[in-house]
Amino acid sequence: MKLVAFERAKQGTGASRRLRITGRTPGIVYGGATEPQLIEVDHNALWHALKKEAFHASVLDMDIGGKEQKVLLRDVQVHPFKQLVLHVDFQRVDANTKLHMKVPLHFVGDDQSVAVKSEGCIANHVISELDVLCLPADLPEFITVDLSGLRKGSSLHLQDLPLPKGVKAIAHGSDKNPVVVSVVVVAAAEAPAAEAAPAADAAAKPAGKAGAKPAAKK
Repeated sequence: MKLVAFERAKQGTGASRRLRITGRTPGIVYGGATEPQLIEVDHNALWHALKKEAFHASVLDMDIGGKEQKVLLRDVQVHPFKQLVLHVDFQRVDANTKLHMKVPLHFVGDDQSVAVKSEGCIANHVISELDVLCLPADLPEFITVDLSGLRKGSSLHLQDLPLPKGVKAIAHGSDKNPVVVSVVVVAAAEAPAAEAAPAADAAAKPAGKAGAKPAAKK
């Protein structure tokens, strides 16, 4: 994705407030061998770009004064109740330095799995994004997770995911192979099975003769 930015001469709270009034958002570009650079971007263009998933997980082509550089979105400050971006941070990208990024997961095929189609289950997405380490050229916009093989009682772990070439997943904490997707039985699907057992027992008992009278006491 491409983003146009402009050099920003003034900084400070007052300067940033005046800048926002004109429809621009203050920001900064840092990292690499170059000094941090103050920038400003069109607020409306930035607002719409932030709604796109790829803007958060892709290497961006930023044009500053006719010079293009590769950057990553690193931080966004948004007003607590107004639709207003207060500040935005970008990091320069070195083609030979690996990136540590969060990449969203796209789940497909769950409606084709045996678990969902015929076993009364749903796929519970435990993790929605992965921390990955890779070179900028290998950074995927998203990672597709195929759920068509799910069955009742099964689950999908991190090590079960086929990752794109050059991409390594990073697991945090003591669990190095966390659950990504678990199969959960829908409560409504369990109820008929539980009700069927008493009904089957009742049907198995022999019915008494119609009109039979109890034996007289002697």
